[in-house]
Amino acid sequence: MATAVALLAALVWSIRPEPSPGGTSSTRPESVACVTASAPQSQTSGLEDPAKLEIARQLIASAENSTLDWQSEYGYLEYNVEGNDAENRGYTGGIVGFTSKTHDMLLLVQRYTQAEPDNPLAQFLPALEAVDGTSSTDGLGRPFARAWAQAASDPGFQRAQRDLTDELYIKPAVTAAHEDGLGALGQYIYVDTMVMHGSGTGPTEFTGIRDSARGSATPPSDGGDESAYLEAFLDARGSAMSQEEGHRDLSRVQAQRSFVQSGNLALIAPLQWTMYGDSFTIVAPQSQRCP
Repeated sequence: MATAVALLAALVWSIRPEPSPGGTSSTRPESVACVTASAPQSQTSGLEDPAKLEIARQLIASAENSTLDWQSEYGYLEYNVEGNDAENRGYTGGIVGFTSKTHDMLLLVQRYTQAEPDNPLAQFLPALEAVDGTSSTDGLGRPFARAWAQAASDPGFQRAQRDLTDELYIKPAVTAAHEDGLGALGQYIYVDTMVMHGSGTGPTEFTGIRDSARGSATPPSDGGDESAYLEAFLDARGSAMSQEEGHRDLSRVQAQRSFVQSGNLALIAPLQWTMYGDSFTIVAPQSQRCP
């Protein structure tokens, strides 16, 4: 559920500290989260396992919002996260960084409005439609930020964010990972890539990155080695990221590569990694009492 912290963050979005390319400062203390599960973590299951999906959501949140508490980020909203005009994606908000330039923020507000026509963001649909594909703030600005903050505490808006994340990113990425014979780690890597790059066929988009990887390594579905294929995929993703100023910090790739190189293809906690200078830990259920 959205918290007071998330609501406050959205209300003061305009003074949120400017992140370094793709991330935040390194002054935060280490973040630690516990994975809750009703059964021991499976060595074979993928993100269909709720405990594995929770790990993936926490890993993505560490990159998108510098936190493991992904459910605190429904109210996150920031303009020009990239910090440069050439790559400015307009407003970025919510649990996976929906943006006003790349259409998914418009889809989110449309879905929310279909379920709740009188929601605080409904009045901004014409403006979101008008700025779609651009970084313009016309018709949005501070009134839009206030409405986003108000909506953040609404379970309907939270549900819309989760459902759209599943529909646009998690389900298609997991389907693609199954086609390539990948386990939980590979599925998470595919989801994170689709969240960051989109699902398109261009060289810096998910399908283009996947095609590049398949051109240099054989996926497990065709008899290839899973670790070798994931290394090739991360090479292709790193190359794509280096083409954009805002993505040249390869913390995401480096963290994922560390899991591959440790042989943790099943994405089993405990996990430790660094993301844009911040340290994170996910402990297994037996290692720490979960709330």
